[in-house]
Amino acid sequence: MGHRVLVVDDDATVSDVVRRYLEQAGCEVHLAADGADGLAAIAAHRPDLVVLDLMMPGIDGLEVCRRIRRQLPGLPVIMLTALGEEADRVLGLEVGADDYVTKPFSPRELVLRIQSVLRRAAGPAAYPVASTTLRDAELIVDTARRVADRAGVPLSLTVREFDLLVFLMSHPGRAWSRAELLDRVWGWQFGDQSTVTVHVRRLREKIEDDPAEPARIRTVWGVGYSYDPVEQGTRR
Repeated sequence: MGHRVLVVDDDATVSDVVRRYLEQAGCEVHLAADGADGLAAIAAHRPDLVVLDLMMPGIDGLEVCRRIRRQLPGLPVIMLTALGEEADRVLGLEVGADDYVTKPFSPRELVLRIQSVLRRAAGPAAYPVASTTLRDAELIVDTARRVADRAGVPLSLTVREFDLLVFLMSHPGRAWSRAELLDRVWGWQFGDQSTVTVHVRRLREKIEDDPAEPARIRTVWGVGYSYDPVEQGTRR
């Protein structure tokens, strides 16, 4: 892979196991034992992705993720959590994590998740679209460059937010269940469907005039979500 991955975890055993698996996959790995060291390592090593433990002494994973999103909105983050409650996983997604893995986890599964997120971040959107530009009124998405803007203002989208937006815009008017979106966008055949709910909420905050009364990403009760273009024709 050749990617730089930073692992921020106060459990040295977990960090060492993750490091060995990532190095076997061809990654350059840096380790940090707490949030403060992690933030310093991000500045020093400019990683391509951060694996971030949620529960750490001092600056916890949530605060580290918040700071990453303020300073480097495009840097992929995968959250590690030992907590089983859905609310804790959702909280990590709400502060901007692209993905999460619950401890105890399979290191092989984590590596596959990392590879998936890095592929999305590095290349064009994985969905077949007629061209590299999706347009809906003042909302413009360049799928090749993986950038989006609204009324000329760049949107700070995470990897998964961008993928979800491209997928929905590429299938206007079609209602998708949360399970279908998990499969088509995340590549998960099973998983916590609240992941989709959180990402839809975050997207609405960035592309809707009134997120409480969304005009583009519409809730289809009993089904899931659909993208309704403000103006006809979302491709160019």
